[in-house]
Amino acid sequence: MKERVEGLVAQLKKKELDGVLISAPENRRYLSGFSGSAGFLFITKANAILVTDSRYTEQATNQSPHFDVRQVRGGWGWLIDELKASGVKKIGFESQALTVSSYNNLIEAIKCDSALGDVSMVPAPGLAENQRIIKDQEELSMLQLAIDAADRAMDQVCPAIIPGMTEREVAWKMEMAMRDFGADAISFDTIVAAGPNGAMAHHQPTDYVIKQSDPIVIDMGAKVGGYCSDLSRSIAVGEPDETFNKIYDTVLGAQLTAINTVKVGMTGEETDNLSRNVIADAGYGDNFGHSLGHGVGLEIHENPRVGPRSPDVLELNTVFTVEPGIYLSGWGGIRIEDIVILREDGAVPLSKANK
Repeated sequence: MKERVEGLVAQLKKKELDGVLISAPENRRYLSGFSGSAGFLFITKANAILVTDSRYTEQATNQSPHFDVRQVRGGWGWLIDELKASGVKKIGFESQALTVSSYNNLIEAIKCDSALGDVSMVPAPGLAENQRIIKDQEELSMLQLAIDAADRAMDQVCPAIIPGMTEREVAWKMEMAMRDFGADAISFDTIVAAGPNGAMAHHQPTDYVIKQSDPIVIDMGAKVGGYCSDLSRSIAVGEPDETFNKIYDTVLGAQLTAINTVKVGMTGEETDNLSRNVIADAGYGDNFGHSLGHGVGLEIHENPRVGPRSPDVLELNTVFTVEPGIYLSGWGGIRIEDIVILREDGAVPLSKANK
């Protein structure tokens, strides 16, 4: 954690900031190790402070040994005191995470103290998020455990899906299996979309009864140590029909093309096009409406973005999903998704579930 804070401080120097207020829960955990649900970090070139309430003081002390942990009751009095004690003037804040109400209360508190007349709060979104793009070994280890839990659950449950089961039953079996294989939680609501419901990319499980030959899209993820996995597989119950075979082969070809040809230095848009062109050439360009992928880590969707118009550059050791799909109204859909890490010689899949 100490190295992560040092990396953030280096960014402060480049941004000409004296300090930064961290309010996003994932960034707070990334920088401090603290996994509680309430608190702020205030990091300057000289100090790293974690404030939380009485519910979490002991937890924060145990999880964040490199931080000065302080117990507060609420409000911005603690920050006002620290601003006066430290003498810092230009403070960045996470404009993407701090609520308008909290920001207005903070600005009012600063204005009400004459000793802080030259203190300014500067929007500084993305500092920690950009640092989180490249995972260290500890993060990769947690991420792999989450990936493994989802992989094992998928491989266990899929062969047991039979006609007469409902989407809800399958989703619950997947979630129980992920827990059995080491997940702390699920990383998002499990998607099970059978038959024509598969045409909706983010369909939520219902009491729809699965029928013979139904195509089924399953999208799920496990969470271990705060890190999320994301895995999609598409199957048919019994003998797949001709449409299934055709669409599946197209999507799989699109996915493997991207995995096998993406290189360090490509943009998210260029990577997205690797799969999108395959699907378009097969005549289904209008049926692939979402992005090819996204970064994954402490959040299920994080930087870099891998999709149309994404200028994000894929750097060495970037972790992201590759998940092309085709969706046909009235029939269903096919989506295949794996998490990969980008190495010097190309992408290496971290997901291993059977395709």
